[in-house]
Amino acid sequence: MQPLHILLLILGYFIVLILISYFTNKGGSNADFFKAGKQSPWYLVAFGMIGASLSGVTFISVPGWVEASKFSYFQVVLGYVVGYAVIGTVLLPLYYRLNLTSIYTYLEGRFGNASYKTGASFFLLSRVVGASFRLYLVAVVLQSLIFDDLNIPFWITVTITILLIWLYTFKSGIKTIVWTDTLQTLFMLVAVGVAVYYVATDLGLSGGNLFTFIADSDMSQIFFFDDWKSGDHFIKQFISGAFIAIVMTGLDQDMMQKNLTCRNLKDAQKNMFWFTIVLTIVNFVFLTLGLLLTVYAQQNGIDAHKDQLFPTLAAQETRFGIGVAILFLLGLVAAAYSSADSALTALTTSFSIDIMDIEKKYDERKQVIMRKRIHILFSLLLILVIIIFKYVIADDSVISKLFVYAGYTYGPLLGLYAYGLFTKWNVKDKFVPLIAIATPFIGYAISAMSAAYLNFEFGFFILILNGALTFFGLILIRTQKN
Repeated sequence: MQPLHILLLILGYFIVLILISYFTNKGGSNADFFKAGKQSPWYLVAFGMIGASLSGVTFISVPGWVEASKFSYFQVVLGYVVGYAVIGTVLLPLYYRLNLTSIYTYLEGRFGNASYKTGASFFLLSRVVGASFRLYLVAVVLQSLIFDDLNIPFWITVTITILLIWLYTFKSGIKTIVWTDTLQTLFMLVAVGVAVYYVATDLGLSGGNLFTFIADSDMSQIFFFDDWKSGDHFIKQFISGAFIAIVMTGLDQDMMQKNLTCRNLKDAQKNMFWFTIVLTIVNFVFLTLGLLLTVYAQQNGIDAHKDQLFPTLAAQETRFGIGVAILFLLGLVAAAYSSADSALTALTTSFSIDIMDIEKKYDERKQVIMRKRIHILFSLLLILVIIIFKYVIADDSVISKLFVYAGYTYGPLLGLYAYGLFTKWNVKDKFVPLIAIATPFIGYAISAMSAAYLNFEFGFFILILNGALTFFGLILIRTQKN
């Protein structure tokens, strides 16, 4: 495909999203922007959350990760199942009982204002960097496919990307996203399904032969029990997966904001149940695609690895035809923006409610004005962070970087919520920010020393270490609950 054709395809796609935004809500109230009036059908939320959970990182990085790590990532996915069960049975009932708009309001009632602001701040930091990771990956692909040939600088590519997201989210927020994410998830799943079919067919595989081929391949190994010091060990991956799901979904305003738009708790729990089943299957399909793409590249002498594997074969390898290239681009854009649009909305929501306290300080008209300004502020911030990433990210798979980074920023949130839910103690609220800030530095030092002197890799387990450090730090500043 020519760069101009790709550009027209993407613009056409965004015109559809903007039309959905127009028809889903013309009022643009804060109630619709933050909670969609609590009228979202649970099945739409569940389907849309799949795309938001996977993102462009999964779409590109998971297939590219198979060559080096085999199917070890599925150990993490199996851990997700446990984590999502905790969300559905413990966290969602809490959020609905308290009728929360921002989930971090819980921390204010449990500990105090400093804890509340700390939790919200760590979410904002986590989501800004996490969303930027995801968008950076897609922006790099779009740059190589389109904008380099048009002599357009990377910073303009990033700016256009964020601007398009802003256009269809600035008015209706989460009410629009529930519908746009459904469409985007559909595009993503169709794209990966078609890619599996075409690559398997080219390799002479179909039906039962495909499953036999996968089972017999050395790259399809899922479980790793041999080296307990390795980051790929099953126990580390499985337990880390459970906690990653809890913090990156259950303690994340972005993901929970969608759940809180359901009509009631029962609908939200049904959403989590079906979301868990489908997401597990979809992740396995992505790993299967990665295996097939790796084998195809090896057999045809194509030098494509890690995050460049899927883009290179889908967009540049003519044997699959124009249809696969089109679906890859639509799937990539859909996967990227189904997570980025909700992240931008969640950042706006959390900063408006948790940091600026707009619901307490302003009337409805002023709240809308402030919310729109904050929305623009975070759009500009994402542009800046993505451009910075251009010069600091090495060539490792982005998904591995994302999960390790999340262990440092979500760890304090994990510790705060675990302490609040499973103890009856209060804390000296003013000291909570110090504990939360110190924890990642201590966790990093422990991780570095264990790798250097004990040859023990924490890997994704760093999340649990930081959560535990925060928990014990809170014990040190505890007071008896009144």
